[in-house]
Amino acid sequence: MTLATPRPGDRPAEPGGTGTDGAGTARAALAAARASRAAELDRWLSSLLTAGGAPDDVALVAVGGHARRDLTPGGDLDLVLLHRGRPDIAEVADRIWYPVWDSGLRLDHSVRTVDEARTVARGDLKAALGLLAARRIAGVHALADELRAAVLADWRADAPVRLAELAALCRERWDAQGELAFLLEPDLKEARGGLRDVHVMHAVAASWVASAPGGRVRDAHDLLLDVRHALHEVTGRSTDRLVLQEQEAVAHALGLLDRDVLQRSIAEAARTITYAASHLWRRVDRFTAAHSRRPAGDRGVERRPVGDGAVEYEGEVVLARNADLADPALVLRVAAAAAQAGLPLAPATVSRLAGHAALPEPPWPAEARDALVSLLGAGPTAIGVWEALDQAGLVVRLLPDWERVRNRPQRNPVHRFTVDRHLVEAAAGAAALTRDVSRPDLLLVGALLHDIGKGWPGDHSTGGAVVARDIGARLGFPEEDVSVLETLVRHHLLLPETATRRDIDDPVTVRTVTAAVAGVPGRERELIELLAALAIADGNATGPAAWGTWKARLVAELARRSAAALAGGTPPPAPDLGPERLALVRHDGGAVRVSGSRITVAAPDRPGLLWRAAGVLALHRLAVKTARTISSTEDSGGTAVLDFTAVPEFGTPPDPAGLEADLRRMLADRLDVAGLLERRARSARVRPGATVPPPRVLIVPDASRTATVVEVRAHDRPGLLWRIGQALGACGLGVRAARVDTLGAEAVDVFYVVDGTGRPVEDPAVLDEVRDRILTSLR
Repeated sequence: MTLATPRPGDRPAEPGGTGTDGAGTARAALAAARASRAAELDRWLSSLLTAGGAPDDVALVAVGGHARRDLTPGGDLDLVLLHRGRPDIAEVADRIWYPVWDSGLRLDHSVRTVDEARTVARGDLKAALGLLAARRIAGVHALADELRAAVLADWRADAPVRLAELAALCRERWDAQGELAFLLEPDLKEARGGLRDVHVMHAVAASWVASAPGGRVRDAHDLLLDVRHALHEVTGRSTDRLVLQEQEAVAHALGLLDRDVLQRSIAEAARTITYAASHLWRRVDRFTAAHSRRPAGDRGVERRPVGDGAVEYEGEVVLARNADLADPALVLRVAAAAAQAGLPLAPATVSRLAGHAALPEPPWPAEARDALVSLLGAGPTAIGVWEALDQAGLVVRLLPDWERVRNRPQRNPVHRFTVDRHLVEAAAGAAALTRDVSRPDLLLVGALLHDIGKGWPGDHSTGGAVVARDIGARLGFPEEDVSVLETLVRHHLLLPETATRRDIDDPVTVRTVTAAVAGVPGRERELIELLAALAIADGNATGPAAWGTWKARLVAELARRSAAALAGGTPPPAPDLGPERLALVRHDGGAVRVSGSRITVAAPDRPGLLWRAAGVLALHRLAVKTARTISSTEDSGGTAVLDFTAVPEFGTPPDPAGLEADLRRMLADRLDVAGLLERRARSARVRPGATVPPPRVLIVPDASRTATVVEVRAHDRPGLLWRIGQALGACGLGVRAARVDTLGAEAVDVFYVVDGTGRPVEDPAVLDEVRDRILTSLR
């Protein structure tokens, strides 16, 4: 039976049947079997201890799996025999240990006094973790209670040191075992997000530094425990590694449809545990740091704005007091602020956003789309923030098609991650390549969607292109940009497959590439650079076996030749403000209009007008999202028209009257813009944020006959346009026109510049100086 390719507008169907009813019955039977076995073991061990009379100064205590009553068929039985210095304790121990050994159970045992056990726990972290959860099986209650009270008291008293040791031990284990959610053959117990992490979370909770795991984590733990139980029964061995050849049998033992459903269930449980543990370890880190270096004086906890509607508080991003939950862009804007600042979202904030914040309706407003691009553009720091949104169910609500790829395993061993995590990793990797393309927003969104078709039947590139078109329209991209996204997803394997399977010296090879991108006329060269960057991001996110120096070199050369075959392309057009804005010049010698986020300035043209106006906006904490300028003696009598779209860095917009007054003072040379900005910069406290790629300055050849076109690609920040304009002015250049765009958190600014005589700049030495001065100004 052949399944049809999805049509535009089709919504994703729910995944196939999972055997939920059967799974519930099977899992209930496993849990009942463990409970029954624990009770049976307790009765038997108690009878062994009391055979010949109950000792009055001895207690038999379980640690590990049996202490938690979750011992699986292949699990070890861990027992401690406590006493008060009995001389015949060895005989008491023998009448317990030998029958256990004879039964075939694997036994880990010790004989201690309370003081001895306490000493061992102080010196051995793993022993301490076991004793924290000790449970009396038989014997004197007071002895077991005394042990538990002593170990807990020591654990809490030494918490700053022991928790730091525990954190290091966990990180060492994670490095060795990997992340459970994304492994093809995971260790259910020791991998990150596995059973051991839940046991550790209970130990941290015992120190009173963090709360005990909540219901979602306990449910995730129980799922993994059931999988481990079924694995032991299926294999008849004590193993925690779920290898490929056992997965189908384990799935059936759990009442699940197949191994893919099993893997998705495991991934979901592991991600739940990992996310909760990440928050717990942040609390531990703050606790241990506070004890290692207490701040001088009581200055309280500072709330520092990091974006509109978001503030930093205790190392996490929380909602600002004036955050508008009815704003459909708020969720993504707060997430982007957290990622760009290199901070996690506070779990309580995520819960509040999920429960009460409005979400954008399709087509998304530009503010929401811009925030999504800014989130993805943060790079690796976006991954944890995206995971927080995903755990709260927000990603699927924002992008319903995401459900099809969420936790979907990839059976190809070349892949390191599930499909959804691979997409997020690719987008994070693409953030480092935003300087290589003229449309970083399309690169980032294209990277996020390039394998979205793997949630649909048929060829994932073909089906994914249809879904990408649907999502692009949902996000509110213009029709032509949606076509670029569709083509990008359809042909995301074009360059790596062609470069490695065809002779790139054959002209037909290059024609194959150029024909594939011809479907979006005028955007062909742009598509080539987008495909080249996406190939790198996709390969690196897949794994080391999928991308290397040889393939990178072939892809780069094929992209270069294909771009050369498209010589000329479409140069960036000069701005056109239209008659309405140009008519402002007829008001008087200098006109200013402020209407919401739109600010227009018309004034007699002079050197530095653009960057001085941008500086005034920066003084009012406005971030320039777009700017279009024209300076023309033909149309407007030697007057420049500057048209800005600017939004507040955070909080409410500035008073329009005050902004207009300062712009007029600037035009009259009565405002020291440079001095005010310098004073503000000196007083600002800069916190390290996400790592961003360095800026790039391009001289675009053959783009204009009347001016030299300079393109600057950089990470957006307050005063960016001011800095670039100062550098151009220092080179003695005038800006005849400008197209300034901030796409997410990335700025792509194009300037049409002329020298002092009004002619294009052609001297290579001057052009080199322009590049150097701009790059220096952006350091």
